[in-house]
Amino acid sequence: MIIYILLGVIQGIFEWIPISSEGVVALASQFLVKSVNPVDIALFLHLGTFLAVMAYFWKDWKEVLLFRNKELLKFLAIATLVSLAIGFVLYNFVSQVVLGTGLLFITGFGLLFTACFNKRRKRAGLEGDKLALLAGVFQGLAVIPGFSRSASTIFALSLGKKSPSDILKLSYMMSAPVVLASAGYIFFKNPAILTDGWIALVISFLVGLASLKILLNISARISFVKFAVIFSIICFIGGLLGIFL
Repeated sequence: MIIYILLGVIQGIFEWIPISSEGVVALASQFLVKSVNPVDIALFLHLGTFLAVMAYFWKDWKEVLLFRNKELLKFLAIATLVSLAIGFVLYNFVSQVVLGTGLLFITGFGLLFTACFNKRRKRAGLEGDKLALLAGVFQGLAVIPGFSRSASTIFALSLGKKSPSDILKLSYMMSAPVVLASAGYIFFKNPAILTDGWIALVISFLVGLASLKILLNISARISFVKFAVIFSIICFIGGLLGIFL
């Protein structure tokens, strides 16, 4: 149980930091949990932080679910469909070959690749469906351990005309439908994962809710450029550790 509590804490903290919580959890579970595919555990534990997103942004989700914010609903629908289409194909490849040393290398290189997305670039002014499509593509690629979902979607959304606070909120909200679908798929494929993993879900929810609030408060107090630079430094450190450990 202690092992799953640890995995829950890792997921709850690293989900919002763009160094790939999936990669970090997969690496940890590879050494700590031998009976379950590490990629499956990493994807399943996202369900805890999914609940954190639902709770924290409940007012926004209420507007979406009651069809009061049709623009946000359309954005999330397009991004979700694109993400699921790309993610499902990649999952079937990643879950089969990204094990052992392969997981270590792909996570390390993925983290370095992720760091590139944290550099602020001049906005291209993308809007509407095009921005949702681009963000969905990058989110779908995040099935690859080490390819940070939050970092890549923040990068994609920064190419639009969204404010820094809206970029972060959209990045976190668009994760919810995809996480729910992937966690559900993992559960139906292997229901036993919930037997020991339930405590990790609870911990990842509680830690995720607290860390999300802290991160958003920090991002509101410093410039988005500095925020991105901090993320970039963390990504480089994580990438180097992933390669050499």
